[in-house]
Amino acid sequence: MKGQADAPRDRGGLVGIIFFILGLGTLLPWNFFMTASMYFQGRLNTTEWSDGEVVVRKEYYFNNWMTLLSQLPLLLFTLLNSILYQRISEAVRIAGSFVAILFFFVFTAILVKVDMGMDRFFSVTMATIWFINSFGAVVQGSLFGLVGQMPPKYSGFFMSGQGLAGTFAALAMIFAIASEADSETAALGYFITPCIGTLVTLLSYVLLPRLEFAQHYLNRSGRYETDTSHELLGESSLTEKSKLNANGGVQANGAAVEDPGASLETNMVPVVEPTKQATVTLDEGRTDPTKASVMEVFKKIWVMAFCVTFVFTVTLSVFPAVAADVRTYSPEGTWERYFLSVCCFLVFNVNDWLGRTVTTWVHWPRKDSVVFPVLVGCRVVFVPLIMLCNVQSRWLLPVYFPHDAAFAVIMALFAFSSGYFVCLSMTYAPQMVAAKDAETAGALMTFFLALGLSCGAALSFALRALV
Repeated sequence: MKGQADAPRDRGGLVGIIFFILGLGTLLPWNFFMTASMYFQGRLNTTEWSDGEVVVRKEYYFNNWMTLLSQLPLLLFTLLNSILYQRISEAVRIAGSFVAILFFFVFTAILVKVDMGMDRFFSVTMATIWFINSFGAVVQGSLFGLVGQMPPKYSGFFMSGQGLAGTFAALAMIFAIASEADSETAALGYFITPCIGTLVTLLSYVLLPRLEFAQHYLNRSGRYETDTSHELLGESSLTEKSKLNANGGVQANGAAVEDPGASLETNMVPVVEPTKQATVTLDEGRTDPTKASVMEVFKKIWVMAFCVTFVFTVTLSVFPAVAADVRTYSPEGTWERYFLSVCCFLVFNVNDWLGRTVTTWVHWPRKDSVVFPVLVGCRVVFVPLIMLCNVQSRWLLPVYFPHDAAFAVIMALFAFSSGYFVCLSMTYAPQMVAAKDAETAGALMTFFLALGLSCGAALSFALRALV
């Protein structure tokens, strides 16, 4: 209580703005590569002529591979958190990763002007996507731990930034198209935008610990960790010298300290204890005796874990791999150039953000309602709906929803339900366990979130082939 009363003010909301920018920066790699699918497909699917005849072009399935190689690093680094984050300092992880992301964005911008064969361009681009999203996964996991040291509302700023990253990328593409420049110059301008965005994000992170308000909470977390370590060491020494505590009695000075600012009702991300990362440890034998084991926590939140996995599996199975191949019903005029950026990416990202935001006020269905997983399961209907839109090229299924408006409405409902149910699942899970187990619940939900993304990306290959 005293720490809250003595806390300095966030003057001008500058710390909140910085966390919003940090959230935006974490998802720039995924969103800028995804939104530029037309540019990449244009370079990979150039029609070739031989003796006056059109040569059948090679199908690279760019959207499928881009989705898979973007999401696998998140799953991988979620599993490696307990190893990586204990050996590399927070500043090196975050600042170093942002520098690496900036390098790969600059490299991608330079690549716009480099002429190379399609096979080599595809391989280089896929390698770039893997590495840039690997560093993005490190940044995202580290910043979740950083924002967990702040009051709960700053998690909201961070998640809002993440939610608007896709909208930022879609608007950047629309402005690049509206510039009336040639495709190469427009692509160059488009990829310079995330370079500037990443640089601003890096500078924001460097500025953060120099602000008095941020210092108060970050330094308090450091003192908490040091004091707790000393207490545990002292308790261990007493235990070795005396057999009176052999039955596992808890010393008064060894009681768990609970963060008074950790609210699970308004937070949109798992609550993470100060200076700790979202990790899942399988070594239950070393679990704190005052906390439930990983399996015990999982048994309480398995419904929410299923929901977040299923939501992202459905979402990533058709977006962007199938949805980005939908073509306009009216190809004449300039609308064709804007169609994908507006009706697919902008509509999806705006409504996904709206779905996340609505959960600040609306919590329906309740966490213990059987209606919740039923509604999540009903989202599978969006898979055939999107596949039956005007996806081109297609071989097996007919087109039942050729009109642009039908596709836009389907995408809006698809995105809104995705953001809404994901946010509710991530908010409900920590509330279903004791406060001392909230961190474990959050870590498990982060793992299942990444699992859903990877499963959806892998499933997208089969669904695109079925169209």
